[in-house]
Amino acid sequence: MTSTPSPSTPTRVAVLVGSLRADSVNRRIAESLRDQAPAGVEVEIVDGLAALPFYNEDVDGENVPDAAAALRATVAGADRVLAVTPEYNGTMPAVLNNAIDWLSRPFGQGAIAGKPFAVIGATPTPYGGKWAHEDARRSAGIAGAVVLDEVVVSQSTIDTDVLGDPQVFGRLRDALGALVEHQVEAA
Repeated sequence: MTSTPSPSTPTRVAVLVGSLRADSVNRRIAESLRDQAPAGVEVEIVDGLAALPFYNEDVDGENVPDAAAALRATVAGADRVLAVTPEYNGTMPAVLNNAIDWLSRPFGQGAIAGKPFAVIGATPTPYGGKWAHEDARRSAGIAGAVVLDEVVVSQSTIDTDVLGDPQVFGRLRDALGALVEHQVEAA
């Protein structure tokens, strides 16, 4: 397991955005969290999820696709992982599920293993992404992440300007803070 970074080094948070749309609310949430990260925290949005082939053990191994290698390297170099995702058809988007699949291999030793992991996001449904967030937490936990079930913000965007409402965005920023502050036991 990873340990908490020392106070002199920044805490690195890799962010997996579950929407590929350039102007999605969830991408804008991730960008705002990156731009307003607290002192001592570096938030890196993991790009290239659209280029990931669907996970296939036949193409994994010594000749892993470049997009998968880049994803694994970015997450392996991070101290924490945050998924910012909407809900598609009552579950997490396929792009997020596929990223977690790539991060889970080799099983028990994948880039996500031992990393504190939390899920936040917004979606234009009455449930705010609740099911997608539950599914993402379950999948990441099976993949070996240290899932913070208490760090979750599922926000409906039906009648809320997520980024413009200081109370709502404050909850999202607080979730990032709780993920960063989570103490990880050393192995």
